[in-house]
Amino acid sequence: MTLPTTMQAIGIAEPGGPEVLRLEERPVPMPGPGQVLIEVAFAGVNRPDVLQRLGRYPPPAGASDVPGLEISGTVVAAGEGGEMLIGHAVCALVTGGGYAEYGLAEADHCLPVPDDGLTLAEAAALPETLLTVWHNAFERGWASEGEWLLVHGGTSGIGTMAIKLGKLFGLDVIVTCGSDAKCAAALGIGADHAINYRTEDFVQRVRAITGGAGVNLCLDMVAGSYTQRNLDCLAEDGRLVTIAVLGGARAEIDMARLMVRRQTITGSTLRARPDAFKALLVDEVSQTVWPFVAEGRLRPEMDRIFPLAEAAAAHARMEAGEHVGKIVLEVRP
Repeated sequence: MTLPTTMQAIGIAEPGGPEVLRLEERPVPMPGPGQVLIEVAFAGVNRPDVLQRLGRYPPPAGASDVPGLEISGTVVAAGEGGEMLIGHAVCALVTGGGYAEYGLAEADHCLPVPDDGLTLAEAAALPETLLTVWHNAFERGWASEGEWLLVHGGTSGIGTMAIKLGKLFGLDVIVTCGSDAKCAAALGIGADHAINYRTEDFVQRVRAITGGAGVNLCLDMVAGSYTQRNLDCLAEDGRLVTIAVLGGARAEIDMARLMVRRQTITGSTLRARPDAFKALLVDEVSQTVWPFVAEGRLRPEMDRIFPLAEAAAAHARMEAGEHVGKIVLEVRP
């Protein structure tokens, strides 16, 4: 197959609103050892992409400045060690470069797209959210069957994936949402309870739902003033896992109460982690979760698909907070 030398990609003209996203002509990247080149069909849109556009989340050293952390498509070229994937449909976690016609991925950061039932649009919506939720809720947060899980942002891409994974692995899931309509949507997706944080005190509601015991695990994207309230929602020996700081990076907490209740606070980011760590994470997910995908028991909650050229509209929808599930860019009609 003869590859083109240039491609269409979304660049960021300067830090700012969605309007700074623009189509540009870029050189097609070439895979190095252990890498594959994917002819991109779809690219997932995630909150870190928005933060990068705003100038608040620069790509790691050596990563593409083109936004986009997850893609799906067909492998069309490979460096040494990745040849076995040529011609196969895959989805992949990438450190950048997703909003483009071709994207580089580490071969061991790819997952196979099942032959039946999973569309390439759905496949592009899986890697970032699935790996993030699995690592943080199940590896760092030690989520176990029969426990209570509290998730903020219940209708976001992360939130909907947390609901679905939680139910697959036997958790009771409580989510918070910003409207009654979103609460209804979350319940429809599988959440056991949904709390409208604009009209109810979620700490009181969590306590009431759990009979005063509290939840075993909280997956939080807010931080800031939510941190102590999250700890107040936890049971004894409860775990708080923070994966974003949309409400602010600083928090004041009652350490004495944390000590008495033996609570744990942790958190992580995924993009800047070493390739070797990501490969281990992909391998674990391929063994523990991907069979559910292959069997049709796990699918991402899809919101809307935008053409690549309308990446600005996709970002505007995400920032408006109206989406339920994943927003995806269609790169190749």
